[in-house]
Amino acid sequence: MHGVERSPHSPRWVRGTLWALLPVAVTAGLYWYGRAHTPDYTSALFGLRFDDANRLKAQLGSALLGLALVQLLLALWMYGRLPGVPAARPWTRTAHRIGGLATFLLSLPIAYHCITAYGVQLTDSRVALHSLAGCFLYGAFAAKVIVVRHRRLPGWALPLAGGVLVVTIALLWYSAAFWYLNGYGAPGL
Repeated sequence: MHGVERSPHSPRWVRGTLWALLPVAVTAGLYWYGRAHTPDYTSALFGLRFDDANRLKAQLGSALLGLALVQLLLALWMYGRLPGVPAARPWTRTAHRIGGLATFLLSLPIAYHCITAYGVQLTDSRVALHSLAGCFLYGAFAAKVIVVRHRRLPGWALPLAGGVLVVTIALLWYSAAFWYLNGYGAPGL
């Protein structure tokens, strides 16, 4: 061979592995904290009564899902994947970035309340699904940021990372906000 062989321990390979492990570490760290932390059911971030907290979190969660869907539409528009729609305007990328930041920031008080008031619980299927998806969400956020910043990844990586984020937010909404708004019930949970 005329080129230099790459060792599996070269700095580029090590960096790539570390970047790949970061989302896993974020997810695992949140899971560990949520399991090790003693839940404080009197946490007053969204009100002292259970119903007050659930109502506000359902409203914020619904807004979060709405923002995630707007993000999906903006991404599809930017990459010309909306049939019959003209090319995206120059401001679309900026709107997508600002929308992503707004989505992330809106998720923080919801997540903070959930992890401090309830922790990660695996008591029944709905609660376990919601807890695990909540931990996974921030690992998925980390993965999306990494994919956006690293241009050498395959073309399918960015739509996959964005799609996983939208699906995770929809799953969180269904297992909590919809469950509450539907009278404490959701089909399949």
